[in-house]
Amino acid sequence: QLQLKESGGGLVQPGGSLRLSCAASGYTVGYYSIAWFRQVPGKEREAVSCFSAHDASTRYADSVKGRFTISRDIAKNTVDLQMDNLKPEDTGVYYCAGGFGSSDSLTCYRHHEVWGQGTPVTVSS
Repeated sequence: QLQLKESGGGLVQPGGSLRLSCAASGYTVGYYSIAWFRQVPGKEREAVSCFSAHDASTRYADSVKGRFTISRDIAKNTVDLQMDNLKPEDTGVYYCAGGFGSSDSLTCYRHHEVWGQGTPVTVSS
């Protein structure tokens, strides 16, 4: 069974960078599409980027396009999210999620399988 664990969150000033990592265990990350979500209090969890296992394509929400980069390392069994030029509105708890089945959505998968436990990101001066 696939398990996911996030790391790399923290406090950063506006304009700064963070790199989040989603480490997979129990299964190779190459068999699953992996999406990064974020959630702020009072709002629904929203997908911000994904890496498709189907064709290795990547997708980004308009709010992060050009600032965030998702990448996959099969050898390390991780999917990372490089976040540059961070803004206060990027603040939230970031979760990675795994699923399967091809989809055109921002999750890259049709069927959700598992969530990580989340890592907090705070962008503030």
